Amino acid sequence: MRKSLRFTVLLLSLVLILTGISGFALAAKKQKAGKPTEPAAVAAQTKQVYLIKIDAPITPVVAEYIIKSIDTASKAKAEAIIIELNTPGGLVDSMQQIVMKMMAADVPTVVYVSPSGARAASAGVFITLAANIAAMAPTTHMGAAHPVTMQGKMDKTMEAKVVNDLAAMARGIAEKRGKNAKWAEEAVRKSVSITETEALKNHVIDLIAPDVAALVKELNGKTVILVLGKKTLSTEGAEVKEIKMGFRYRLLEIISNPNIAYILLILGFYGLYFELSNPGAIFPGVAGAICLVLAFYALHTLPINYAGLILIIIGISLFIAEAFITSHGVLGIGGTIAMLLGSVMLIDSASPVLQISWAVILPAVGLSAILFIITVTVAVRVYREKPNTGKEGMIGMQAVAKTGIHADGQVFMRGEYWNAWSDEPIGKGEHVTVIAVEGLKVKVKKSS
Repeated sequence: MRKSLRFTVLLLSLVLILTGISGFALAAKKQKAGKPTEPAAVAAQTKQVYLIKIDAPITPVVAEYIIKSIDTASKAKAEAIIIELNTPGGLVDSMQQIVMKMMAADVPTVVYVSPSGARAASAGVFITLAANIAAMAPTTHMGAAHPVTMQGKMDKTMEAKVVNDLAAMARGIAEKRGKNAKWAEEAVRKSVSITETEALKNHVIDLIAPDVAALVKELNGKTVILVLGKKTLSTEGAEVKEIKMGFRYRLLEIISNPNIAYILLILGFYGLYFELSNPGAIFPGVAGAICLVLAFYALHTLPINYAGLILIIIGISLFIAEAFITSHGVLGIGGTIAMLLGSVMLIDSASPVLQISWAVILPAVGLSAILFIITVTVAVRVYREKPNTGKEGMIGMQAVAKTGIHADGQVFMRGEYWNAWSDEPIGKGEHVTVIAVEGLKVKVKKSS
Protein backbone atom coordinates (compact mmCIF):
# COMPACT_ATOMS: atom_id res chain seq x y z
CA MET A 1 0.00 0.00 0.00
CA ARG A 2 2.80 2.37 0.94
CA LYS A 3 4.75 1.51 -2.26
CA SER A 4 1.63 2.26 -4.35
CA LEU A 5 1.18 5.61 -2.58
CA ARG A 6 4.85 6.56 -3.12
CA PHE A 7 4.64 5.58 -6.77
CA THR A 8 1.48 7.69 -7.25
CA VAL A 9 3.08 10.75 -5.62
CA LEU A 10 6.23 10.33 -7.73
CA LEU A 11 4.17 10.00 -10.90
CA LEU A 12 2.15 13.15 -10.14
CA SER A 13 5.33 15.09 -9.40
CA LEU A 14 6.84 14.08 -12.76
CA VAL A 15 3.66 15.08 -14.57
CA LEU A 16 3.63 18.51 -12.87
CA ILE A 17 7.33 19.09 -13.66
CA LEU A 18 6.89 18.14 -17.32
CA THR A 19 3.78 20.34 -17.58
CA GLY A 20 5.64 23.30 -16.11
CA ILE A 21 8.61 22.86 -18.44
CA SER A 22 6.43 22.54 -21.52
CA GLY A 23 4.33 25.56 -20.49
CA PHE A 24 7.40 27.67 -19.91
CA ALA A 25 8.84 26.66 -23.28
CA LEU A 26 5.54 27.46 -25.04
CA ALA A 27 5.29 30.86 -23.38
CA ALA A 28 8.89 31.68 -24.33
CA LYS A 29 8.18 30.65 -27.90
CA LYS A 30 5.07 32.88 -28.06
CA GLN A 31 6.92 35.79 -26.51
CA LYS A 32 9.77 35.40 -28.97
CA ALA A 33 7.40 35.11 -31.88
CA GLY A 34 5.39 38.09 -30.66
CA LYS A 35 8.23 40.57 -30.34
CA PRO A 36 8.56 41.45 -34.03
CA THR A 37 4.80 41.92 -34.41
CA GLU A 38 4.22 44.21 -31.38
CA PRO A 39 4.42 47.47 -33.39
CA ALA A 40 1.99 46.04 -35.92
CA ALA A 41 -0.45 45.10 -33.13
CA VAL A 42 -0.30 48.63 -31.71
CA ALA A 43 -0.77 50.10 -35.17
CA ALA A 44 -3.74 47.86 -35.77
CA GLN A 45 -5.41 48.94 -32.52
CA THR A 46 -8.71 50.72 -33.18
CA LYS A 47 -8.66 54.43 -32.48
CA GLN A 48 -11.39 55.71 -30.18
CA VAL A 49 -13.40 58.88 -29.92
CA TYR A 50 -15.38 59.20 -26.69
CA LEU A 51 -18.87 60.69 -26.66
CA ILE A 52 -21.07 62.06 -23.87
CA LYS A 53 -24.53 63.56 -24.22
CA ILE A 54 -25.73 66.49 -22.12
CA ASP A 55 -29.40 67.40 -22.43
CA ALA A 56 -29.96 69.25 -19.16
CA PRO A 57 -29.17 72.44 -17.26
CA ILE A 58 -25.55 72.84 -16.16
CA THR A 59 -25.52 71.76 -12.52
CA PRO A 60 -22.84 70.33 -10.19
CA VAL A 61 -23.96 66.81 -11.16
CA VAL A 62 -23.51 67.54 -14.87
CA ALA A 63 -20.17 69.23 -14.16
CA GLU A 64 -18.89 66.18 -12.29
CA TYR A 65 -20.07 63.88 -15.11
CA ILE A 66 -18.27 65.94 -17.78
CA ILE A 67 -15.06 66.30 -15.77
CA LYS A 68 -14.82 62.57 -14.99
CA SER A 69 -15.62 61.70 -18.61
CA ILE A 70 -12.73 63.90 -19.78
CA ASP A 71 -10.45 62.09 -17.31
CA THR A 72 -11.65 58.73 -18.64
CA ALA A 73 -10.94 59.75 -22.25
CA SER A 74 -7.52 61.07 -21.24
CA LYS A 75 -6.52 57.83 -19.50
CA ALA A 76 -7.69 55.82 -22.52
CA LYS A 77 -5.58 58.08 -24.78
CA ALA A 78 -8.59 58.72 -26.97
CA GLU A 79 -8.26 60.82 -30.08
CA ALA A 80 -10.88 63.21 -28.73
CA ILE A 81 -13.96 63.49 -26.54
CA ILE A 82 -17.17 64.88 -28.05
CA ILE A 83 -19.64 66.64 -25.75
CA GLU A 84 -23.03 66.60 -27.47
CA LEU A 85 -24.69 69.61 -25.88
CA ASN A 86 -28.25 70.87 -25.55
CA THR A 87 -28.67 73.15 -22.55
CA PRO A 88 -30.70 76.24 -21.57
CA GLY A 89 -27.88 77.33 -19.27
CA GLY A 90 -27.19 76.75 -15.62
CA LEU A 91 -25.02 77.67 -12.68
CA VAL A 92 -21.94 79.87 -13.12
CA ASP A 93 -19.86 77.86 -10.63
CA SER A 94 -20.55 74.57 -12.42
CA MET A 95 -19.83 76.16 -15.80
CA GLN A 96 -16.50 77.52 -14.55
CA GLN A 97 -15.46 74.06 -13.30
CA ILE A 98 -16.19 72.56 -16.72
CA VAL A 99 -14.38 75.35 -18.60
CA MET A 100 -11.30 75.06 -16.37
CA LYS A 101 -11.16 71.31 -16.96
CA MET A 102 -11.55 71.70 -20.74
CA MET A 103 -8.87 74.40 -20.96
CA ALA A 104 -6.39 72.20 -19.05
CA ALA A 105 -7.33 68.86 -20.65
CA ASP A 106 -4.63 66.79 -22.38
CA VAL A 107 -7.23 65.19 -24.66
CA PRO A 108 -8.88 67.24 -27.46
CA THR A 109 -12.38 68.39 -26.51
CA VAL A 110 -15.12 68.88 -29.06
CA VAL A 111 -18.46 70.50 -28.20
CA TYR A 112 -21.22 69.60 -30.64
CA VAL A 113 -24.49 71.55 -30.22
CA SER A 114 -26.97 68.87 -31.30
CA PRO A 115 -29.50 67.52 -32.29
CA SER A 116 -31.36 69.85 -34.67
CA GLY A 117 -33.35 72.35 -32.66
CA ALA A 118 -30.90 72.22 -29.75
CA ARG A 119 -29.28 75.27 -28.18
CA ALA A 120 -26.25 76.24 -26.14
CA ALA A 121 -27.55 79.17 -24.12
CA SER A 122 -26.07 81.07 -21.21
CA ALA A 123 -23.52 78.74 -19.56
CA GLY A 124 -23.58 76.61 -22.70
CA VAL A 125 -21.94 79.48 -24.63
CA PHE A 126 -18.85 79.40 -22.40
CA ILE A 127 -18.59 75.61 -22.62
CA THR A 128 -18.86 75.70 -26.43
CA LEU A 129 -16.21 78.42 -26.72
CA ALA A 130 -13.87 76.51 -24.39
CA ALA A 131 -13.74 73.47 -26.68
CA ASN A 132 -10.72 72.87 -28.90
CA ILE A 133 -13.20 72.42 -31.72
CA ALA A 134 -16.76 73.80 -31.64
CA ALA A 135 -19.41 72.37 -33.95
CA MET A 136 -23.15 72.74 -34.41
CA ALA A 137 -25.86 70.71 -36.10
CA PRO A 138 -28.22 72.32 -38.64
CA THR A 139 -31.04 74.49 -37.17
CA THR A 140 -29.35 74.99 -33.81
CA HIS A 141 -28.39 78.21 -32.06
CA MET A 142 -26.31 79.59 -29.20
CA GLY A 143 -26.04 82.80 -27.20
CA ALA A 144 -27.91 84.88 -24.58
CA ALA A 145 -25.26 84.63 -21.88
CA HIS A 146 -26.22 87.76 -19.91
CA PRO A 147 -26.29 86.99 -16.13
CA VAL A 148 -29.65 87.23 -14.36
CA THR A 149 -31.03 86.50 -10.90
CA MET A 150 -34.32 85.33 -9.47
CA GLN A 151 -35.08 88.84 -8.25
CA GLY A 152 -34.82 90.28 -11.79
CA LYS A 153 -32.54 93.32 -12.04
CA MET A 154 -29.49 93.44 -9.85
CA ASP A 155 -28.06 96.52 -8.21
CA LYS A 156 -26.34 98.53 -10.98
CA THR A 157 -22.92 98.34 -9.36
CA MET A 158 -23.18 94.62 -8.71
CA GLU A 159 -24.57 93.98 -12.20
CA ALA A 160 -21.68 95.88 -13.76
CA LYS A 161 -19.18 93.80 -11.77
CA VAL A 162 -20.78 90.47 -12.71
CA VAL A 163 -21.22 91.38 -16.38
CA ASN A 164 -17.67 92.71 -16.70
CA ASP A 165 -16.27 89.59 -15.05
CA LEU A 166 -18.18 87.18 -17.30
CA ALA A 167 -17.54 89.28 -20.42
CA ALA A 168 -13.81 89.21 -19.72
CA MET A 169 -13.99 85.47 -19.17
CA ALA A 170 -15.85 84.92 -22.46
CA ARG A 171 -13.40 87.11 -24.37
CA GLY A 172 -10.41 85.35 -22.81
CA ILE A 173 -11.75 81.89 -23.69
CA ALA A 174 -12.54 82.93 -27.27
CA GLU A 175 -9.10 84.46 -27.80
CA LYS A 176 -7.40 81.36 -26.39
CA ARG A 177 -9.35 79.09 -28.75
CA GLY A 178 -9.07 81.37 -31.78
CA LYS A 179 -12.79 82.22 -31.82
CA ASN A 180 -14.61 85.51 -32.38
CA ALA A 181 -13.87 87.33 -29.11
CA LYS A 182 -16.06 90.33 -30.01
CA TRP A 183 -19.16 88.16 -30.43
CA ALA A 184 -18.36 86.24 -27.24
CA GLU A 185 -18.32 89.50 -25.28
CA GLU A 186 -21.57 90.70 -26.87
CA ALA A 187 -23.25 87.40 -25.95
CA VAL A 188 -22.67 88.38 -22.33
CA ARG A 189 -23.23 92.13 -22.50
CA LYS A 190 -26.11 92.25 -25.01
CA SER A 191 -27.55 88.70 -24.80
CA VAL A 192 -27.13 88.24 -28.56
CA SER A 193 -27.85 84.82 -30.09
CA ILE A 194 -26.60 83.28 -33.31
CA THR A 195 -27.58 80.41 -35.66
CA GLU A 196 -25.19 77.71 -36.79
CA THR A 197 -24.64 79.31 -40.23
CA GLU A 198 -24.01 82.73 -38.71
CA ALA A 199 -21.72 81.18 -36.11
CA LEU A 200 -19.61 79.50 -38.79
CA LYS A 201 -19.48 82.67 -40.90
CA ASN A 202 -18.42 84.79 -37.90
CA HIS A 203 -15.79 82.29 -36.69
CA VAL A 204 -17.66 81.46 -33.49
CA ILE A 205 -17.57 77.73 -34.33
CA ASP A 206 -15.30 75.60 -36.51
CA LEU A 207 -17.73 73.48 -38.50
CA ILE A 208 -21.31 72.30 -39.09
CA ALA A 209 -22.09 68.58 -39.08
CA PRO A 210 -25.45 66.81 -39.49
CA ASP A 211 -24.60 63.97 -37.08
CA VAL A 212 -21.84 62.49 -34.94
CA ALA A 213 -20.56 60.18 -37.70
CA ALA A 214 -20.10 63.13 -40.07
CA LEU A 215 -18.47 65.14 -37.29
CA VAL A 216 -15.91 62.40 -36.61
CA LYS A 217 -14.98 62.38 -40.31
CA GLU A 218 -14.64 66.18 -40.34
CA LEU A 219 -12.32 66.06 -37.31
CA ASN A 220 -9.75 63.93 -39.13
CA GLY A 221 -6.61 65.91 -39.87
CA LYS A 222 -7.51 68.96 -37.77
CA THR A 223 -4.76 70.30 -35.51
CA VAL A 224 -5.51 71.53 -31.99
CA ILE A 225 -3.37 73.07 -29.28
CA LEU A 226 -3.36 71.26 -25.92
CA VAL A 227 -1.48 72.04 -22.73
CA LEU A 228 1.20 69.54 -23.85
CA GLY A 229 1.51 71.04 -27.32
CA LYS A 230 -0.06 70.60 -30.75
CA LYS A 231 -1.90 67.46 -31.79
CA THR A 232 -3.28 66.46 -35.17
CA LEU A 233 -6.45 64.40 -34.89
CA SER A 234 -6.55 61.07 -36.68
CA THR A 235 -10.19 60.01 -36.50
CA GLU A 236 -10.54 58.15 -39.79
CA GLY A 237 -12.18 54.82 -39.00
CA ALA A 238 -12.24 55.65 -35.28
CA GLU A 239 -14.67 53.86 -33.00
CA VAL A 240 -17.16 56.16 -31.26
CA LYS A 241 -17.49 54.99 -27.66
CA GLU A 242 -20.27 56.61 -25.64
CA ILE A 243 -19.78 57.15 -21.91
CA LYS A 244 -23.32 56.80 -20.65
CA MET A 245 -24.49 58.56 -17.55
CA GLY A 246 -24.54 55.77 -14.94
CA PHE A 247 -27.21 55.05 -12.35
CA ARG A 248 -25.51 57.26 -9.74
CA TYR A 249 -25.47 60.32 -12.00
CA ARG A 250 -29.00 59.68 -13.23
CA LEU A 251 -30.28 59.39 -9.65
CA LEU A 252 -28.47 62.56 -8.60
CA GLU A 253 -29.75 64.34 -11.71
CA ILE A 254 -33.33 63.33 -10.87
CA ILE A 255 -33.23 64.45 -7.23
CA SER A 256 -31.38 67.64 -8.23
CA ASN A 257 -34.44 68.69 -10.20
CA PRO A 258 -35.85 71.68 -8.24
CA ASN A 259 -39.38 70.23 -8.27
CA ILE A 260 -38.20 66.85 -6.96
CA ALA A 261 -35.98 68.52 -4.34
CA TYR A 262 -38.93 70.63 -3.17
CA ILE A 263 -41.26 67.63 -2.92
CA LEU A 264 -38.61 65.67 -0.98
CA LEU A 265 -38.22 68.60 1.42
CA ILE A 266 -41.96 68.77 2.13
CA LEU A 267 -42.25 64.97 2.49
CA GLY A 268 -39.29 65.04 4.88
CA PHE A 269 -41.04 67.55 7.14
CA TYR A 270 -44.22 65.46 6.96
CA GLY A 271 -42.38 62.30 7.98
CA LEU A 272 -40.57 63.84 10.95
CA TYR A 273 -43.72 65.56 12.18
CA PHE A 274 -45.82 62.38 12.11
CA GLU A 275 -43.01 60.42 13.79
CA LEU A 276 -42.77 62.98 16.61
CA SER A 277 -46.54 63.08 17.03
CA ASN A 278 -46.76 59.25 16.99
CA PRO A 279 -43.56 57.96 18.64
CA GLY A 280 -42.73 54.39 17.71
CA ALA A 281 -44.35 54.46 14.28
CA ILE A 282 -40.79 54.22 12.86
CA PHE A 283 -41.69 54.27 9.14
CA PRO A 284 -42.64 57.99 8.97
CA GLY A 285 -39.46 58.95 10.77
CA VAL A 286 -37.18 56.78 8.62
CA ALA A 287 -38.86 57.88 5.38
CA GLY A 288 -38.83 61.52 6.48
CA ALA A 289 -35.14 61.43 7.41
CA ILE A 290 -34.21 59.87 4.05
CA CYS A 291 -36.28 62.45 2.17
CA LEU A 292 -34.68 65.32 4.08
CA VAL A 293 -31.14 64.03 3.46
CA LEU A 294 -31.87 63.70 -0.26
CA ALA A 295 -33.56 67.11 -0.29
CA PHE A 296 -30.63 68.84 1.42
CA TYR A 297 -28.19 67.19 -0.99
CA ALA A 298 -30.28 68.38 -3.93
CA LEU A 299 -30.57 71.88 -2.47
CA HIS A 300 -26.80 71.90 -2.00
CA THR A 301 -26.41 71.47 -5.76
CA LEU A 302 -28.94 74.23 -6.49
CA PRO A 303 -28.77 78.02 -5.93
CA ILE A 304 -30.84 77.90 -2.74
CA ASN A 305 -32.17 81.00 -1.01
CA TYR A 306 -32.08 80.33 2.75
CA ALA A 307 -34.72 82.99 3.39
CA GLY A 308 -37.10 80.85 1.34
CA LEU A 309 -36.23 77.73 3.36
CA ILE A 310 -36.80 79.58 6.64
CA LEU A 311 -40.18 80.84 5.41
CA ILE A 312 -41.25 77.27 4.57
CA ILE A 313 -40.31 76.12 8.09
CA ILE A 314 -42.18 79.10 9.61
CA GLY A 315 -45.22 78.27 7.47
CA ILE A 316 -45.34 74.66 8.71
CA SER A 317 -44.87 75.87 12.31
CA LEU A 318 -47.84 78.25 11.94
CA PHE A 319 -49.99 75.40 10.59
CA ILE A 320 -49.23 73.40 13.73
CA ALA A 321 -49.84 76.40 16.02
CA GLU A 322 -53.27 76.96 14.41
CA ALA A 323 -54.56 73.74 16.01
CA PHE A 324 -53.48 74.77 19.52
CA ILE A 325 -54.28 78.49 19.49
CA THR A 326 -57.66 80.01 18.72
CA SER A 327 -56.64 82.55 16.11
CA HIS A 328 -59.81 82.36 13.98
CA GLY A 329 -57.70 81.31 10.96
CA VAL A 330 -55.04 84.05 11.22
CA LEU A 331 -52.21 81.58 11.89
CA GLY A 332 -53.39 79.27 9.11
CA ILE A 333 -53.52 82.13 6.60
CA GLY A 334 -50.12 83.36 7.77
CA GLY A 335 -48.68 79.84 7.41
CA THR A 336 -50.07 79.53 3.88
CA ILE A 337 -48.60 82.89 2.84
CA ALA A 338 -45.22 82.10 4.44
CA MET A 339 -45.01 78.70 2.79
CA LEU A 340 -46.09 80.08 -0.58
CA LEU A 341 -43.51 82.89 -0.50
CA GLY A 342 -40.82 80.52 0.76
CA SER A 343 -41.55 78.06 -2.05
CA VAL A 344 -41.24 80.81 -4.67
CA MET A 345 -38.02 82.15 -3.15
CA LEU A 346 -36.41 78.77 -2.42
CA ILE A 347 -34.46 78.53 -5.69
CA ASP A 348 -32.50 81.67 -6.52
CA SER A 349 -32.31 81.43 -10.32
CA ALA A 350 -34.03 83.20 -13.20
CA SER A 351 -33.65 80.18 -15.47
CA PRO A 352 -37.07 78.50 -15.87
CA VAL A 353 -35.49 75.02 -15.73
CA LEU A 354 -34.05 75.78 -12.29
CA GLN A 355 -37.27 77.14 -10.78
CA ILE A 356 -39.99 75.28 -8.95
CA SER A 357 -43.13 74.93 -11.04
CA TRP A 358 -46.36 76.59 -9.88
CA ALA A 359 -48.06 73.28 -10.69
CA VAL A 360 -46.01 71.80 -7.83
CA ILE A 361 -46.03 74.76 -5.42
CA LEU A 362 -49.79 75.41 -5.29
CA PRO A 363 -50.89 71.78 -4.60
CA ALA A 364 -48.07 71.34 -2.07
CA VAL A 365 -48.98 74.49 -0.14
CA GLY A 366 -52.73 73.82 -0.28
CA LEU A 367 -52.46 70.17 0.76
CA SER A 368 -49.96 71.02 3.49
CA ALA A 369 -52.28 73.62 4.97
CA ILE A 370 -55.29 71.29 4.89
CA LEU A 371 -53.36 68.23 6.09
CA PHE A 372 -51.60 69.89 9.00
CA ILE A 373 -54.62 71.83 10.23
CA ILE A 374 -56.98 68.83 10.08
CA THR A 375 -54.47 66.33 11.49
CA VAL A 376 -53.29 68.48 14.36
CA THR A 377 -56.82 69.65 15.20
CA VAL A 378 -58.06 66.07 15.42
CA ALA A 379 -55.08 65.10 17.55
CA VAL A 380 -55.71 67.97 19.97
CA ARG A 381 -59.39 67.14 20.23
CA VAL A 382 -58.60 63.51 21.01
CA TYR A 383 -56.08 64.65 23.61
CA ARG A 384 -58.66 66.90 25.26
CA GLU A 385 -61.44 64.30 25.28
CA LYS A 386 -62.40 62.80 28.60
CA PRO A 387 -60.80 59.36 29.14
CA ASN A 388 -63.30 56.48 29.22
CA THR A 389 -61.02 53.77 30.65
CA GLY A 390 -59.13 53.28 33.94
CA LYS A 391 -59.62 55.43 37.03
CA GLU A 392 -59.89 58.62 35.01
CA GLY A 393 -62.73 57.09 33.02
CA MET A 394 -64.78 56.49 36.21
CA ILE A 395 -64.84 60.15 37.22
CA GLY A 396 -68.21 61.69 36.38
CA MET A 397 -69.99 58.32 36.15
CA GLN A 398 -73.49 57.98 37.62
CA ALA A 399 -74.21 55.40 40.36
CA VAL A 400 -76.94 54.42 42.87
CA ALA A 401 -76.39 54.37 46.66
CA LYS A 402 -77.07 50.84 47.93
CA THR A 403 -76.60 51.92 51.53
CA GLY A 404 -76.49 55.16 53.40
CA ILE A 405 -73.21 56.88 52.59
CA HIS A 406 -71.12 59.31 54.61
CA ALA A 407 -67.85 58.07 56.10
CA ASP A 408 -68.40 54.86 54.20
CA GLY A 409 -71.06 52.97 52.30
CA GLN A 410 -71.63 51.24 48.95
CA VAL A 411 -72.72 52.24 45.47
CA PHE A 412 -73.69 50.21 42.41
CA MET A 413 -72.29 51.14 38.99
CA ARG A 414 -71.26 49.34 35.81
CA GLY A 415 -72.76 46.13 37.21
CA GLU A 416 -70.44 46.20 40.27
CA TYR A 417 -70.58 47.17 43.94
CA TRP A 418 -68.03 49.74 45.04
CA ASN A 419 -67.10 51.01 48.50
CA ALA A 420 -67.79 54.73 48.70
CA TRP A 421 -67.65 57.77 50.93
CA SER A 422 -68.91 61.33 50.76
CA ASP A 423 -68.47 64.72 52.41
CA GLU A 424 -72.23 64.91 52.89
CA PRO A 425 -74.78 62.36 54.14
CA ILE A 426 -76.45 60.48 51.26
CA GLY A 427 -79.50 58.31 51.72
CA LYS A 428 -79.99 54.80 50.37
CA GLY A 429 -81.32 54.71 46.81
CA GLU A 430 -80.21 58.22 45.90
CA HIS A 431 -78.40 58.86 42.61
CA VAL A 432 -74.81 59.96 43.01
CA THR A 433 -71.88 61.07 40.82
CA VAL A 434 -68.30 59.82 41.20
CA ILE A 435 -65.89 62.71 41.78
CA ALA A 436 -62.69 60.85 42.78
CA VAL A 437 -61.13 57.37 42.92
CA GLU A 438 -58.67 56.17 45.54
CA GLY A 439 -57.66 52.54 45.26
CA LEU A 440 -60.87 50.46 45.33
CA LYS A 441 -62.95 53.20 46.96
CA VAL A 442 -64.79 56.03 45.25
CA LYS A 443 -65.78 59.46 46.46
CA VAL A 444 -69.28 60.54 45.46
CA LYS A 445 -71.68 63.42 45.73
CA LYS A 446 -75.39 63.79 45.17
CA SER A 447 -76.30 64.07 41.49
CA SER A 448 -77.74 67.49 40.68
